[in-house]
Amino acid sequence: MKSEMEYRNLGKTGLKVSAFSFGSWLTFSNQLNEKAASELMHYAYDHGVNFFDNAEIYANGESETIMGNILKKSGWGRDSYIVSSKVFWGGEKPTQIGLSRKHIHDACHAALERLQLDYLDLYFCHRPDPETPIEETVRAMDVLVIQGKILYWGSSEWEAEQIREAYNIAEKYHLTPPSMEQPEYNVFNRKKIEIDYLSLFKDHGLGTTIWSPLASGLLTGKYNHGFPSDSRVFVKGYEWLKEKFESEETLTKISIVKELEPIAEDLGISLSQLSLAWCLKNPHVSSVILGATKLSQLKENLKTLDILELITENVIEKINHIILQYTPSDTES
Repeated sequence: MKSEMEYRNLGKTGLKVSAFSFGSWLTFSNQLNEKAASELMHYAYDHGVNFFDNAEIYANGESETIMGNILKKSGWGRDSYIVSSKVFWGGEKPTQIGLSRKHIHDACHAALERLQLDYLDLYFCHRPDPETPIEETVRAMDVLVIQGKILYWGSSEWEAEQIREAYNIAEKYHLTPPSMEQPEYNVFNRKKIEIDYLSLFKDHGLGTTIWSPLASGLLTGKYNHGFPSDSRVFVKGYEWLKEKFESEETLTKISIVKELEPIAEDLGISLSQLSLAWCLKNPHVSSVILGATKLSQLKENLKTLDILELITENVIEKINHIILQYTPSDTES
């Protein structure tokens, strides 16, 4: 049975994004060459995925180059898919980093060149920039919208008060406001979506495209007995991820994953599907970004759409009970 994709409005905008999107972080160039990446993108597109996520920092721009080559050869109508990029880390020189008007301008045009596109659908401020006034950033994004270089803009991992300031500036000066935020969201990392952003959802209709729904693979269960040789923790340049996975905090999370396994088994689904469905059940999630290195992974993840009805309130309560036993401060603060 072919999974039917669900489409959700990106916050209060009219843009329909697929409930599952496909991202290139850690995979394109680092783990996947263009041929392998193309197979995954085509499978995703053929199964209803219409949003492909990228950033200038991913593989130092090579990820966007690979995606751009795939899109150019695909034959897909430009009006049938959504592409994002993110701006912050563009290089080592002072003018190649941050959210200044100059870097936003230069980074956008560089991303368009690598992606071989005339415009970006979504453009994210990859992190907050304490050295640049938020007003300067909002004005720079507004200019790109007016020029037709981007359609919507937003943030990634900004604090609620920073997003609120951007909204206030946009309203005061009649500029284009942010439309979306891209936070990490999974059973271990919940505070922003479930607590911090609640007033933004209510007052501004903020959309969210969440990343790391499987907690960098922890929620697949594959780390329950050590690190597989093909794990992303061995990807060159991401040694920090291995160090993080060897921490006491991660060992505690692995204990939680082991307790979640019986819930998935009782439902007849995988841990990955349980975790992804849990994310999709949150009404404030516009799209869940998937990252995969194997077609089998992507197929399994997309089939989550077929089992959403199994994730009842009772199942969610069981999951929350396990999480709270281990990390009450993380989820209640």
